[in-house]
Amino acid sequence: MGDLIQSLVERHFGTARGELLIDDVPVSLLADKYGTPAFLYDQKVFDKKVVELKGVLPKRFNVCYSVKANPNIFVLRHFLSRGYGLEIASAGEFHLGLEAGCNPKRMLFAGPGKTEAELEMVLSQGIGEIHLESVTEARRVGSISRRLGMRARVALRVNPAGDAEGGAMRMGGRPAPFGVDEEILDDALDIVLNDTALEFRGIHLFTGTQILDANLLVNQYRHGLEIARRTVKRTGEPLDRVDFGGGLGIPYFPHERELNLEELRSGLASLFEATESDPAFTGTEFLIEPGRFLVGEGGVYLARVTDIKVSRGKKFLVIDGGMNHHLAASGNLGQTIKRNYPVALLNKLFTAPEETVDVVGPLCTPLDTLARDVNLPRADLGDLFGIFQSGAYARSASPLGFLSHPTPPEIWLDSGQHTLTRPRGKYTDALLEGTAELKLR
Repeated sequence: MGDLIQSLVERHFGTARGELLIDDVPVSLLADKYGTPAFLYDQKVFDKKVVELKGVLPKRFNVCYSVKANPNIFVLRHFLSRGYGLEIASAGEFHLGLEAGCNPKRMLFAGPGKTEAELEMVLSQGIGEIHLESVTEARRVGSISRRLGMRARVALRVNPAGDAEGGAMRMGGRPAPFGVDEEILDDALDIVLNDTALEFRGIHLFTGTQILDANLLVNQYRHGLEIARRTVKRTGEPLDRVDFGGGLGIPYFPHERELNLEELRSGLASLFEATESDPAFTGTEFLIEPGRFLVGEGGVYLARVTDIKVSRGKKFLVIDGGMNHHLAASGNLGQTIKRNYPVALLNKLFTAPEETVDVVGPLCTPLDTLARDVNLPRADLGDLFGIFQSGAYARSASPLGFLSHPTPPEIWLDSGQHTLTRPRGKYTDALLEGTAELKLR
């Protein structure tokens, strides 16, 4: 068991007779009851992350959960019950939010390429805020709002200058489809402020994701405050909201270390202390939109070893799920060099590693490799294989329809009880996942 897995097990899960427990429930019991492959989500871990985040943020900060990280309906309802709003990136996510019981006013809509139909739908139902990604989108929202006889609440998403970029997936400081370049912010403000159908509320800064450096995050927030002050000089009054986006990361690989939350808390406290007496921020709400940080550590992907083979001196463990369920773990979701997620044989956690193997799924492509040259205990048919850090961007970011395998179920664990939140899809459902999402619940 590697250091990262040991840390996760000690902090969030548990073991009994060498087997992983999730909320005190053995994974073998869950595998027998619900079958494999499956995603397991532990509410207790999600709540730990809520507490951790609350301890970091200065006052006047609110949180919107980023639905794209994990759109499971139980996940959405959980964070809504904790007082969070929702950050959405499509009409589909808007409908999921409604189904979860979210008031449309507690949702904000960000992301490039919003269609006219999507914008008209969310505006007609009272969306809380639309974050504009371009001048064209600003004009489009204004036109729709006039047609509907309303004013749209909007913010400008800003693509910051290069000195504020950072993270594993950088989205700012370079040519990008995200937001309005900081260099032309004044031109975009002219269009928004002069359109009576638009109610300008603030700015949204998003520079990257999967950030594990507290100092980098503090510097990005500092840059966001500078952009906000510049915007206030143009508007002549404080902004309703400054949205610093997401970006808080979790470790996936051996060389990565957890985000230092105390360092982040201290840095943000010092930075935002000055805003309390700054007239530019009188009454301003500060906001972040975490996803991965809140749900990533609370999810485990569970699969079963179905075959063991040796090919030209290389040993393979074949499991019943693959990159169609967990594209990120296969390395095909942005990794330049394939690195292994934290993986283990969940029924042999304390058994010493004996062999170096590749763990592959059932798909007809060499890309379907979930772990390469990983040291594991000697495996037997039927062993349970697990991928940790699977609560975010696992199922939701995977090609579920590839080869038409059934879609994996999701199980919610709370206080020792387990609930099937989404059943295993039928073979024919795989190609209809996008349209059948709500029906499958």
